[in-house]
Amino acid sequence: MKLWQGRIQADTDAQVNSFNTSLPFDQRMYSADITGSMAHAKMLAAQGIITGEDAESILAGLTSILKDIETGVLTFDNDSEDIHMFVEEELTKRIGDPGRRLHTARSRNDQVALDLRLYLLKEEEELIALLRQLIALLAEMAEEHAEVVMPGYTHLQRAQPITFGHHLLAYGEMFLRDLERLQQCMARTKVLPLGSGALAGTTYPIDRHMVAEALGFTAVSRNSLDGVSDRDFAIELAADLSLISMHLSRFSEEIILWCSWEFKFIELDDAFSTGSSIMPQKKNPDVAELVRGKTGRVYGDLMALLTALKGLPLAYNKDMQEDKEAIFDAVDTVKECLKTFTPMLSTIRVLPGNMRKAAAKGFINATDLADYLTKKGMPFRSAYKISGSLVGWCIAHDTVLEDLPLDFLKEQSELFEEDVYEAISLETCVKGRTSYGGPAPDQVKMQAAQLSDRLADL
Repeated sequence: MKLWQGRIQADTDAQVNSFNTSLPFDQRMYSADITGSMAHAKMLAAQGIITGEDAESILAGLTSILKDIETGVLTFDNDSEDIHMFVEEELTKRIGDPGRRLHTARSRNDQVALDLRLYLLKEEEELIALLRQLIALLAEMAEEHAEVVMPGYTHLQRAQPITFGHHLLAYGEMFLRDLERLQQCMARTKVLPLGSGALAGTTYPIDRHMVAEALGFTAVSRNSLDGVSDRDFAIELAADLSLISMHLSRFSEEIILWCSWEFKFIELDDAFSTGSSIMPQKKNPDVAELVRGKTGRVYGDLMALLTALKGLPLAYNKDMQEDKEAIFDAVDTVKECLKTFTPMLSTIRVLPGNMRKAAAKGFINATDLADYLTKKGMPFRSAYKISGSLVGWCIAHDTVLEDLPLDFLKEQSELFEEDVYEAISLETCVKGRTSYGGPAPDQVKMQAAQLSDRLADL
């Protein structure tokens, strides 16, 4: 007989029971459920709602259940409806009537809301730790490659010269924002719903702030209806995870391009590549492709959560059981991606010569040629036209701007002097971009140091 069988007398249909149960996926919250119940029991005793003796029995029983689950002595009974019922039923088996008093002044509605918050807070801590590792690696690699010239792209066309370190730091900024968002999400997750009851609070003289302090929460929910029906924290986390996935996917796409023979800017370590079953020459970037592919899965989890909540009246509805599989999957997927992506990135072999060669053939110093004329007094639009015409001539004659004779340049404008070749060398072009946040090596080194400092401050 189920613990909630009061008005309902008939046994639940077997198919309904299978359809209704959430234990196969919410069992992972066992530690959160037990931790929350312990704090609740202590509060009940402190408020005189249950006796101290009953509280001691409950705490001892819950401690033994936690130990037995973690050691494998106790396995989950799929006949239980959910993790909350499983723990309560097991507790009652072990300690009798005191176990039946644990649920005083609470409902499964506020209990599950608490469990989910506690569980996700732990997962968010792990996600932040994984992001820290990736950001620290990017800062280190950017410092190492601060002077490696490569083409920067717009529209996937070579555009202007940058450095590999500068490119890496762009992702460092993205992932640092992701880390900040997760921290902000954690702050909003640390709001205690327990004490909201099913929807209308309780008549017992509970102390919600005591429970909040015991569990490390910084606030209690101000409205009991909102306390049990709020899943914004899960949706916000799913949105944050979607952004992390998007950033990982963009990075993966570039890695896939860079390790192709058409680019060959980097080479992946064999440990993070696979071969072909038929083509022996192949070295495939499967890790990066999977990270890119799993992004759609995380997006789907976010949409599932938004859709499940979009039409629900207050307060709790069984639809909300659908929140867990989606947010659990999003968390698991992003954690797995980070755990694999970071070591893959740390083992790549950078090929500076190929990057420099690609930069030289892309006319990415054309803007610098126009700037050269502008600094000598020519209006920018006039300089832009001359530079573009010279690029067209070079393409038609299979040459580059640096190799054009000075006499030929002077036919286009008398402002050209011998110093033009120094002005349009790729190294000069990069070093001259000293504006804050730019790709000049000194700027990149400063940005890398700042990234490390900002990471340490978070």
